[in-house]
Amino acid sequence: MATRHLVAVLVAGTVLGLSGSAAGAEQPPPGGSVVRDVVLAVHGGAGSLPRGSISAEQERAYRDGLAAALRTGYRLLEQGRPSLDAVEAAVRVLEDDPNFNAGRGAVFNTDAEHELDASIMNGKDLRSGAVAGVHNTKNPVSLARMVMERSPHVMMAGVGADTFALRNGVPYTTQDYFFTQRRWDALLEAKEPDAAGAEPREGGGTVGAVAVDRARDVAAATSTGGLTNKLVGRVGDSPIVGAGTYANNRTLAISCTGTGEVFIRGVAAYDVSALMEYTRAPVQRAAAKVINEKIPALGATGGAIALAPSGALATPHSTAGLLNGYITRDGRIVTRIYNDETPAG
Repeated sequence: MATRHLVAVLVAGTVLGLSGSAAGAEQPPPGGSVVRDVVLAVHGGAGSLPRGSISAEQERAYRDGLAAALRTGYRLLEQGRPSLDAVEAAVRVLEDDPNFNAGRGAVFNTDAEHELDASIMNGKDLRSGAVAGVHNTKNPVSLARMVMERSPHVMMAGVGADTFALRNGVPYTTQDYFFTQRRWDALLEAKEPDAAGAEPREGGGTVGAVAVDRARDVAAATSTGGLTNKLVGRVGDSPIVGAGTYANNRTLAISCTGTGEVFIRGVAAYDVSALMEYTRAPVQRAAAKVINEKIPALGATGGAIALAPSGALATPHSTAGLLNGYITRDGRIVTRIYNDETPAG
């Protein structure tokens, strides 16, 4: 792709109003077009969450969940641990939070089952691991890391992945652990004869994390329950390295969220990295080119968190909003859940 075709798009870092934000979270000063000095960022799915669309209690729940994930990963980075540890720990927190579509709180497939997908990647050496269609593993992101570190493979799926977990000492988790009434109601609604088939995106979707450590090594991880009422066996972009997750010390760490089929077709995560490596585009421009131009041109929408080794963070989205948060090198936490808090950039 010729450099002249790149459209310069700056990712604004202005955050509007953080009323009801989690303890320890702050509002950044207005102005500034780039979020800098970030060491860890997380997302809770792309979609639409206008102000006034949720209760104050639900707002606090989302902000608290994002902030808890950021604090957990940040503590590890402060201890000198690698970015890979930080993204795994942050995603585990979000997998355990029923407000998000990953782990506990995952959506149901058409057979009223939970099928979980996750991936993780180390930018230092491009090692990666992934799992798809997991049924009985509480934290798929940790299983993805086990696949990376304890097997010769990159991806394992279904019964084989759950069996691999058991053989490596991961406790068996029954499907009822993942149940939430909210996701059950969404399944019933999706099965109504007049249902439009669109995925409800009121907030709390796929989760992901990106980080950079003291050695300037980056890492990324993504986890999801997929789509409500999806066909059994359907796999989206989240567990596919290069589509939903990618990390390379030469460029960035990125975790994507949106219409997985199109992110796969567009090789979205790797494409952002390739633009940075081959055209020297900054992370904001490269991420916006793919997320806000290429993906919509293919007929879909989504978002991403993209972190360069320098600490520059891009959060482009072609959806109305993107649930996300970040923590800076000095420990300042920002959570952004409403549509007007994260510029589309």
